[in-house]
Amino acid sequence: MNSKKSTRAKHIDFIVADIVSIELAFISAMGIWFGRINNNLLFYRNLNVAIVAIYIAIMLFGTLHKDILKRGHLRESWQSAVANTEVLLVTVGVLFVLKESATYSRMVLGMFYLISIVYMFIFRTLLKLFVRSRFKAGKENANVLVVTYPQAADKLISTLDKDNNGYYAYKGLVFPDNNEGFEEYCHLPVIKEDNMLDFIKTNAINDVFVFLQAGKSPKLVEEFLSMGINTHLILDLKMEDLPNAQMEQIEDYSVLTTSISRASAGELIIKRLFDIFVSIIGLIATGILFLIFAPIIKAQSPGPVFFSQKRVGKNGKIFKIYKFRSMYMDAEERKKELMDQNQMSGLMFKMDNDPRIFPAGKFIRKTSIDEFPQFWNIFKGDMSLVGTRPPTLDEYKQYDPHHLSRLAIKPGLTGMWQTSGRSEITDFEEIVRLDNEYIRTFSIALDIKLIFKTFVTVLGMKGSK
Repeated sequence: MNSKKSTRAKHIDFIVADIVSIELAFISAMGIWFGRINNNLLFYRNLNVAIVAIYIAIMLFGTLHKDILKRGHLRESWQSAVANTEVLLVTVGVLFVLKESATYSRMVLGMFYLISIVYMFIFRTLLKLFVRSRFKAGKENANVLVVTYPQAADKLISTLDKDNNGYYAYKGLVFPDNNEGFEEYCHLPVIKEDNMLDFIKTNAINDVFVFLQAGKSPKLVEEFLSMGINTHLILDLKMEDLPNAQMEQIEDYSVLTTSISRASAGELIIKRLFDIFVSIIGLIATGILFLIFAPIIKAQSPGPVFFSQKRVGKNGKIFKIYKFRSMYMDAEERKKELMDQNQMSGLMFKMDNDPRIFPAGKFIRKTSIDEFPQFWNIFKGDMSLVGTRPPTLDEYKQYDPHHLSRLAIKPGLTGMWQTSGRSEITDFEEIVRLDNEYIRTFSIALDIKLIFKTFVTVLGMKGSK
């Protein structure tokens, strides 16, 4: 079962509430800025429709409402801000691509963004209170029957009931082939297998959780399915060892798929659109910086303004990375002589006061100006704005198997390592850990957070010695 699909179906009320909050926020922003909304609202109708369509697209491809009933106020306020930030970024990107960015007021968009965060938080909070009250009153619960064996019942019930928020109402237990001597267990009545049908009819069972040893489950599952009951077959696997696991149907087989990367197709589309939008702005900035620094670079170190080098990208793909040159032309040859001064532990090279860097190059690197030409790599799709550092060919050839995991996504201009104080981190294994943490926990919200942290790092000139 697709978890995102089931989450959307279960939280259709929250989707409606979000759309209502977006509409009210849009009307409020129009009213505040223009003083009236009649003629102006008609003019802004296309923008209004586009914003709602963008929200729906993000909702379909993402997980805006995952665990929404478990969120506290602080987490909900953050999630409301994240949802609206995604909508705003995609909206601005679409307007830019369509050359409509000058048509609509930036103040209206800005006020809509801030008001929508507040409205969405309020609507979600009030709706959660309403839903939880109905759960407590037993009006919208899913009545559940648990089928397992006595040795597993205690742990199974406590695990299923963890952070349940009252949605599942557990009505009874079934111990197949082992009913004797049990009338009640875990405060639930134990139902004999022969009486299951009557119990299901009497208690209006909606869902059944089945956790049994191999050989018994398929027959019971067929019985429950024939009754039209939602049946959850629990696999006895340690899911923490299978990150981002998802059930899929491949031909006649039900397959449990696991991957280090949790990014959905929709999230990757949003990420790519954002990369293109930002890289266009970055390339304009690169052109301005070229006019300023090209004469300085050539004056201090005759040769090309740009430095290019083969790097390893996603899944081992080779590409050329571009930077403003900050080192003398013989830097690669001199690197071998300096290896004994390498301050990194592992498969990277770094040293303070690197003699290969010419004077202006130190400022270029300190301010991260040398990185700007990589916006061309981002625009082409070799890299992303946020990702992992692309290794050199020499580094890649020395990789152990577990190092390859950091190449499961596109390399990035910035990332978890770059925003964690890269001057202070000298252990390559720690870099791999940070990269893997980013890949495992990827979300658009995390990308936005790392971009903001990058601005702070670059403006403070931290970690770029």
